[in-house]
Amino acid sequence: MILLVVPFLWVDGLTLWPFVLVRRPNPRAVLINHERIHLRQQLELGLVVFYLWYLFEYLYRLFQYGDHYTAYRNISFEREAFANDQNLDYLTARRVFGFWRYVRLGEWQKRRS
Repeated sequence: MILLVVPFLWVDGLTLWPFVLVRRPNPRAVLINHERIHLRQQLELGLVVFYLWYLFEYLYRLFQYGDHYTAYRNISFEREAFANDQNLDYLTARRVFGFWRYVRLGEWQKRRS
């Protein structure tokens, strides 16, 4: 992981393997863990498959929910990362393709209501 501070970044963190871009220096451990989960996902699937899947799932969720933020939070990769970013030991016990269990529809939406 190569950590880069990018002050004009529109989000707190963004992973573009092997880089983790952050908006502010000294990011919280939870943010770094979230982005490391994405690094693992990208390594498992390969970069092209990961980014295509991410884009297509985002577009599907956008059509499904009609809202950018809800669509983003329901992407399976984001579901896994958000569900486990507080557990700093998650990656040591995580199974290969751990995101797969988060592919189900509507899980974050159900927990939100």
